Amino acid sequence: SISVPDRRAVGEESVPDPRVGLVSFREEFHRCLPARGDALFELTDALLCSGTAVRTLVELSLAAEHRRGHGALYDAINCGRIDLARLRRALGGLTIPRDRGGRIVLAVDISAWLRPDAPTSPQRGFCHVYGRGKNQAQLIPGWPYSFVAALETGRTSWTTVLDAVRLRPDDDETVVTATQVREVITRLRDAGHHRDGDPDILLVFDAGYELARLAFVLADLPVQVLGRMRSDRVLCFPAPPPGRTGRPPRHGSDFKFADPQTWPEPETTTSTDTDRYGTATAAAWNRLHPRLVHRGSWADHPGPPPIVEGTVIRLTVDHLPGDRHPKPVWLWYSHPGAGTADIDRLWQMFLRRFDLEHTFRFFKQTLGWTAPKLRSPEAADRWTWIVLVAYAQLRLARPLAEDLRRPWERPVPPTRLTPAQVRRGFSRTRATMPVPASAPKPSRPGPGRPPGSKNTHRAPHHHVGKRAETKARKPVGAACPG
Repeated sequence: SISVPDRRAVGEESVPDPRVGLVSFREEFHRCLPARGDALFELTDALLCSGTAVRTLVELSLAAEHRRGHGALYDAINCGRIDLARLRRALGGLTIPRDRGGRIVLAVDISAWLRPDAPTSPQRGFCHVYGRGKNQAQLIPGWPYSFVAALETGRTSWTTVLDAVRLRPDDDETVVTATQVREVITRLRDAGHHRDGDPDILLVFDAGYELARLAFVLADLPVQVLGRMRSDRVLCFPAPPPGRTGRPPRHGSDFKFADPQTWPEPETTTSTDTDRYGTATAAAWNRLHPRLVHRGSWADHPGPPPIVEGTVIRLTVDHLPGDRHPKPVWLWYSHPGAGTADIDRLWQMFLRRFDLEHTFRFFKQTLGWTAPKLRSPEAADRWTWIVLVAYAQLRLARPLAEDLRRPWERPVPPTRLTPAQVRRGFSRTRATMPVPASAPKPSRPGPGRPPGSKNTHRAPHHHVGKRAETKARKPVGAACPG
């Protein structure tokens, strides 16, 4: 795998030229393609150098960077191979952004590739999609993908996507997420981005994750968990001292998010003036834990369910962009004794988590991540990783990009270019670099199916979601017992 020297260990003048890093990554990516590698590599270049948003996959074969036909394009997507272990190490070896305190912040979220009209596509699950109106959420069949990305500081639309895993209908979301995060952190430590004595890595989640379970499963790693909770949750304070008789209590009084009467005086209260939200007020209560029982994901836990304590943060702001009425945001932090300095840093890093939404929008609307109508989930995985590699190359090309702005756009400094603006000039950057893919060999297209013949190999239809095991039906006319 390739690696970039850490800026903490070397001087700024010894950091390699960004062009050299981009060329090295492109060569390493080509070595990660054991089958149909040249076609997959040129498909990635066509995705980067196409000046418009990707609407269909076949249009990429018309780009000058794609020297093969459209048949080779689909053959590479359907039958090619990518060495994902090596590619993941290559992505983990690139420079990782940090916050002002030198801490790595990883955001974890799920984005869906919706496939409602694809009954012949297997392994589809029901994906939660928000509607435009209130209470208009829907469950639509598709392929959900879990992404892990490192966040930058400040207001930006860039993230560093490190991994993507497709969730199958029968997968436990928490188990898959914990395994994915563990593997990402292992690769970061192997690449030298995190050493013993460095600040713990902060994991940021949105609502919908079992935060206490993730903190319990990942307790052996140098990480801290921060995530949002629903406004109707009920947590517990520590148990009071045991009495003289009876079983010792495991939980204290309830802390109901929706009932201010159950809130004691907060241990910490901060107030910060912001440009977009007015005054942001954060109140924190330490040593709060959820009431876990032997049900659901904790059904097979040996012994009593654990007590996973943390800090609860209630964030309120004056207003939202567009004069919308703001609602309080409830956060849970896995450290039970967070201080005043931690509270302000935590809610600000949680707001940085929404930079990942800009990445998802760029994937779907510009790079066309969900545009192809692919049948097999394996082909969808290959296309997903091509999009991730293309985005990584755009991030490496940021110092080399030019501001090719439209006449109606305002000029911006080179450090503030968006991913779409860097993509506009990537064809110029690519022209100055070698292309590891070999030239195509002349060939003749196959005969295909004879005209007028019918397709005798119908694609099977697949059900959506989990398949519950059904009991064998009793034959008609069988005698009843007794």
